[in-house]
Amino acid sequence: MNNKKSAQVTQGVEKAPMRSLFYAMGYTKEELDQPLVGIVSAKSDIVPGHFHLDKIVEAIKTGVSMRGGTPIVVPAIGVCDGIAMGHKGMHYSLASRELIADSVETMAEAHCFDALVLVPSCDKIVPGMLMGALRVNVPTVVCTGGPMLAGHVKGEEVSLSKIFEAVGARKANIIDDKDLEEFEQGVCPGCGSCAGMYTANSISCLCESMGIALPGNGTIPAVSNKRILLAKHAGMAVMDMLEKGLKVKDIVNEKSIKNALTCDMALGCSSNSVLHLLAIAQEAGYNLDLSTFNEFSDRTPNLCHLAPAGSTHMQDLDRAGGVQAVLHELSKIHLIDTDCMTVTGKTVGENTKYAINKDEKIIRPVEQPYSENGGIAILYGNICPDGAVVKRSACAPEMMHHIGPARVFDSEDESIQAIYAGKIKPGDVVVIRYEGPKGGPGMREMLNPTSALAGMKLDKSVALLTDGRFSGASRGASIGHIAPEAASGGPIGLIQEGDMIELNIPEHALNVQVSEEELAERKKHQTILPPKINKGWLKRYAKLVQGANIGAILK
Repeated sequence: MNNKKSAQVTQGVEKAPMRSLFYAMGYTKEELDQPLVGIVSAKSDIVPGHFHLDKIVEAIKTGVSMRGGTPIVVPAIGVCDGIAMGHKGMHYSLASRELIADSVETMAEAHCFDALVLVPSCDKIVPGMLMGALRVNVPTVVCTGGPMLAGHVKGEEVSLSKIFEAVGARKANIIDDKDLEEFEQGVCPGCGSCAGMYTANSISCLCESMGIALPGNGTIPAVSNKRILLAKHAGMAVMDMLEKGLKVKDIVNEKSIKNALTCDMALGCSSNSVLHLLAIAQEAGYNLDLSTFNEFSDRTPNLCHLAPAGSTHMQDLDRAGGVQAVLHELSKIHLIDTDCMTVTGKTVGENTKYAINKDEKIIRPVEQPYSENGGIAILYGNICPDGAVVKRSACAPEMMHHIGPARVFDSEDESIQAIYAGKIKPGDVVVIRYEGPKGGPGMREMLNPTSALAGMKLDKSVALLTDGRFSGASRGASIGHIAPEAASGGPIGLIQEGDMIELNIPEHALNVQVSEEELAERKKHQTILPPKINKGWLKRYAKLVQGANIGAILK
């Protein structure tokens, strides 16, 4: 048995005190002689995507035991971004990724686990757990809880983004209270990660494309029996990896991360995927540069338009063949490194050899993509010399090139009040600053402003710029991750009310039409606002966090 690491706490005369503590919990000598497999569970009763993870964990435990391992469950925290949205709680969301990474590293190293199975579902928990596992570098499998089924309202399939947009529509008196309640009751029919190609499902799919999760992980619905079967196989797979000596860094490396980048562009993933892939790459020892995303986007066709970019959802992608079918399509034009190893013990090419695109309306063939380039674009200019991110696959064609006057706000809260009050007009460019990693702190998601604009039918005439970020449920001309951020003295802090701003997504450009001399003069008189929270661990976070252009990782 490959239990060399856990032997440090289970084997030998001098380890008798440690064994006593295991016996106190009911472990047997036979169990302690087997490899100890840490199952990191983010189960909680506050996150819909994590509400059912106890069932996933039990299935994983069965799989580990079937292969001769001893499963040990340990906890991890998780924030529900939907519940944390639009108030103080959102400051804690992205920052919690670092806490999660630290806690996985801590529990795994302190207790000498031989292998890990990570059981997250939602936005920051998936990348956070993987980042922590990369530091430990033992055999690891990611097994997420699976996506929620889409809801049905007024005869249409809907998901969480529709209720946020319905709030904007109600504020504009486009719908009434009865309509709003119908959306409220109908968009989330059960547990799972929210049903569109939002952040949680994006990262779960990218884990599958990297090979660190089993085929089907990204798309099998949370309520499907196949999710339980997948979990059992995840437990068995990690034991097979342990037997072969296959560690997480043997799978998550430069080549597999490039596969994930390609898949990201084809799927039209959340703009948050940029932050998380940058951070994961750093932990894997790959110095991924933000500009690389444009290189991959320019050569990768966009094959999927799931919500919020389109009307289809994760269950539809699963039915069409899932991530494996997307990888198979991309392999036809040699965009995927098929030699990368995966947690199945087989290569990407072996896994996808018999994958079939079962619905070309859901997964477009590479010969007939939605667009010749990928879903994400990185912009540069005098507003964002270190870069900015836009999900162009969710942007209306008429907003790909837009010039309009700046409407400047120093917080999300100020902006949403103005939007609800009807002060934002067609043609405007909403600028929300001091919401970056340091200035927020925590780089809040601007789902409320973008959804309000969409609900008020302004998403095809108003752009929104921020040094914060966007939910995967956001759509429209939403440009985030502007770097340097205002709190670091970035040029976004120099924009004044009424300045004309030009957005040119095809040219990867974002500029304020103000002379260099005028910007230099404004810089002399710039007053940088302090972070909005100056206590607790977010105070430490604000001092240590780096820019969005390098993944908002800590120094």
